Amino acid sequence: MQRLRRIKQLGLSNLVYPGAEHTRFSHSLGAMYLMTKALDGLRQKGYDITEKEYEATLKAILLHDTGHSPFSHCLEHLFFSCHHEDISKLIMKKLNCEKEVIEIFENSYKKRFLHQLVSSQLDIDRLDYLTRDSFFTGVSEGVIGTERIMNMFSVYNDELVIDEKGIYSIEKFIISRRLMYWQVYMHKTVVGADCLLKSILQRAKDLAIINKLDIKNYPISLNLFYFLENGTQEPNNIEALDKFILLDDTDIWNAVKTWSLHSDKILSYLALSLMNRSVGKMYVKNSEYTGEELQERYLSLFEKYKTQGFSFDAIKRYFATTGKMHNRAYSFNDEQINIWYKNGEIKGIHEASDQLDEIFLQKEIKKFYYHEI
Repeated sequence: MQRLRRIKQLGLSNLVYPGAEHTRFSHSLGAMYLMTKALDGLRQKGYDITEKEYEATLKAILLHDTGHSPFSHCLEHLFFSCHHEDISKLIMKKLNCEKEVIEIFENSYKKRFLHQLVSSQLDIDRLDYLTRDSFFTGVSEGVIGTERIMNMFSVYNDELVIDEKGIYSIEKFIISRRLMYWQVYMHKTVVGADCLLKSILQRAKDLAIINKLDIKNYPISLNLFYFLENGTQEPNNIEALDKFILLDDTDIWNAVKTWSLHSDKILSYLALSLMNRSVGKMYVKNSEYTGEELQERYLSLFEKYKTQGFSFDAIKRYFATTGKMHNRAYSFNDEQINIWYKNGEIKGIHEASDQLDEIFLQKEIKKFYYHEI
């Protein structure tokens, strides 16, 4: 848990929003606090939650982000081939958490609504991070009625539901999440900074493979070097997990500062660019870039750098990145947000809302980007 003090909640977003200095630790504590409020509220409504279940649910939400990589989602798959939730579960087992904690976290416990409080389309995790991220970035669109939503929690047939009086708060929650994705989580400069950091680590990995990273003259964390040298690991690698737990943002920043002076010109150029917030340019459009378009951009970029001795292949590999950003406010593949009416009727939010119909909720906005340093 203490490691999460050294991992920024929003990765490199502080390059755009200087106030976004909050950590995964503060988010986890905040989520646990909100969970106490939610569980107490359900108990007051008469729902049976034993002391053991209460404590297990608090542990599950407190530890839910322990599997995050340095810089959070930016380096999600650099260290392990799985998602951070899988690593969180391994860490819970490593901490010898009770089986109820694991079962609630992985959705195998008999009372399913406890898992829904931890992870669902309307969970305590989201209620905390939307409000917290909105506050620290100053993006007011993320402000939601957290207290109001939690007061509207009920349980019907072992499923978490929302009392009908809370429908407007749910509508605002869904809209706010969509807006926060475009304005904060997928801000084009943040995505560009992520691309640059990934390029730095890719160059470092390539040099490590051919024994040219030279950690004797340019020392970095040995735990980071393990992953650069051995590549992405499977989650069942106990040695890798032990080394991963010792990694945080400071290991990466220390390496970037060291590499800014490296004898390898590509690595030093990229590292210095990130240190000076020269994160390059992002070009975003609604359709995929064609091979011809990319080739034209690669050639143009090569012209820019050829006097520095960078090869065309190096330009394509380290200085240019393509990708896709997508945002869907709601997923019909996951457990639905259901509204419970006084007459006992249950309706999905898409049926209950007069603003968020199925067409709107199903719409996935896709944008394609080309980033160059």
